[in-house]
Amino acid sequence: MSAMPDTPAKDAPAPESGAKKSALVRNLPLIAIASVALIGAFTLRDYLSFQALADNREALIAFRDANFLLTALAFIAIYVVIVAFSLPGATIATLTGGFLFATFPGALFNITAATIGATIIFLAAQWGLGEKLSAKMDSSSGAVKKIKEGIDENQWSMLFLIRLVPAVPFFVANLVPALVGVPLYRFVVTTFLGIIPGAVVYTSVGAGLGEVFARGETPNLGIIFEPHILLPILGLCALAALPIALKALRGKKGL
Repeated sequence: MSAMPDTPAKDAPAPESGAKKSALVRNLPLIAIASVALIGAFTLRDYLSFQALADNREALIAFRDANFLLTALAFIAIYVVIVAFSLPGATIATLTGGFLFATFPGALFNITAATIGATIIFLAAQWGLGEKLSAKMDSSSGAVKKIKEGIDENQWSMLFLIRLVPAVPFFVANLVPALVGVPLYRFVVTTFLGIIPGAVVYTSVGAGLGEVFARGETPNLGIIFEPHILLPILGLCALAALPIALKALRGKKGL
């Protein structure tokens, strides 16, 4: 009997193709967040605005009075979505928390929701880019490695600083820790505690919106930059930066 001709084996998928698919899957959460954020930036501005809150204030209060627990849970869920997808209206949501629930428990609702939303972005970035980028920074040399080591040596202080400094965008403060390999528990703790000062200030502004609406005015959202608010926050920033300064001084003395 003549030997059967060998049938050609099916081509195995190229390693590069598998790696690309894996990278795409890992980046899907970030792609989804970026897509929703882009769409929301153009479609939700009129719905997540101070004017929308003013126009619907009576209906919101009536619904809250009739369904307090449901209102609180729905508010937290909406706030989480706003933060997680970087939608416009985070400041309005914070004001709404104060308007509906007073400074307390409004501030607690705001801080909890913002922390959950920030953690979702952090995990998406860490899963998609963070681990790989952090490993590359660890294996690098020169200035990049020094920057990574500087962040690692002062993680708690740096994380508190980027939360306390009003000029640091919230979205940036969510992404950077994921890209340099910050552990999840450190991110959550510093986010929750670090946003308390700003959240309490804006929630208290929201708690006074009833009088602002009655006068037909708009709230002063620049209040956080007024001296009696800004100086205590800067004092907290100085405390957060103190360990970094002390380490730098010790390093210079050791040279």
